[in-house]
Amino acid sequence: MITKNKMVSVSYELRTEQNGELLEAAGADRPLDFICGQGQTLEYFEMNLLDKNEGDKFDFSIPAAHAYGLVNEDMIVDLPQEIFKDVEAEEMVVGHVLPMMDSVGRRLQGKILSIGDEEVRIDFNHPLAGKDLFFKGEILGVRDATDEELEALHSHKCGGVVAVVLKEVADPTTRAADAEDVTKYIRNTFYFLCPVIL
Repeated sequence: MITKNKMVSVSYELRTEQNGELLEAAGADRPLDFICGQGQTLEYFEMNLLDKNEGDKFDFSIPAAHAYGLVNEDMIVDLPQEIFKDVEAEEMVVGHVLPMMDSVGRRLQGKILSIGDEEVRIDFNHPLAGKDLFFKGEILGVRDATDEELEALHSHKCGGVVAVVLKEVADPTTRAADAEDVTKYIRNTFYFLCPVIL
């Protein structure tokens, strides 16, 4: 039975509409493996799997607010054209997603919304922000996580997390003093952003 600290293996299909286009899938040959209750997957994804057993099938939806959040207009910012001067021309296309980095080395993904003479409008919202998620799949395996697996998980929690800088303002459960504080924080942080040249 799926409970905290169980190693869970699932196959699934993800859509943003009940019978919409397949967005992502994990088959039985390459399933999603995670340790329940350790923040490796969406909280409401795990909540819908609690108490299920190997062989059980699932079919549920997660509202946008409990998935990747609603679209936050403060995450859409205008950045100076000059910081993109070293980016290849073929990368500077509306709709393209650019890897970026802030002044302390934290990496972000920004989607180009428009390109003006002096500024480029970038959207730092999660690509699935504002979208309900529809999951369908099967529990392939449930077992106790080993001490080694738990230890390895905890040792990796301190590094390599993309867009940590956005968590405080993107997480709907975390609130700043007021909207003005949130906007000021984001504007000041994004002012120091620069593209990552690969």
